[in-house]
Amino acid sequence: MAGLKKDMPRPESLTLHGQTRVLEIGFSDGAQFRIPFELMRVYSPSAEVQGHGPGQEVLQTGKREVGIVEIEPVGNYAVKPTFTDGHESGLFTWEYLYFLGDQQEALWKQYEDRLLAAGMSRDAPMVEASAGGSCGHKH
Repeated sequence: MAGLKKDMPRPESLTLHGQTRVLEIGFSDGAQFRIPFELMRVYSPSAEVQGHGPGQEVLQTGKREVGIVEIEPVGNYAVKPTFTDGHESGLFTWEYLYFLGDQQEALWKQYEDRLLAAGMSRDAPMVEASAGGSCGHKH
C-alpha cells in the first residue's frame, strides 16, 4: 500500500459504531483498537486543532458526544472523517490511527492534564477563536 512505511502494519478492518461512538480498526499485526470519536476529534491532525507549530494547539472541549457522519478513504493511506460538529479537515493516516489506538491511555491523561491546567472540563462549550486570530481554516 502506498503511503505506508515498509514495517507499518496494514489496516485489515475498519468499522464505525455510531451508537457507542467508537471506530474499531484491526491491523495486520493482530492489533485491534476501539478508538472513541471524542479522542479522534480532540487529537485531530488538522491545523485547526494542531495549529501551525508547537505551542499553537487549540484545546478542544465539548466533544464527548461528537459523532462521525461520514468517513471517506484518502488514497491507500488515510481516511477523512466528517464529525457531527462540522469538523472535516483532519486526515487520519493508518499510522496515526495506530498511534491513537496504541497510546490511548496516555493521550487521555495528557488531554485531562491540559484541561485541568486550562481550568476547563471535557464538557465545556468550545470557545471560538477571535476573528483576528483565525488561520483561514473553516471552523
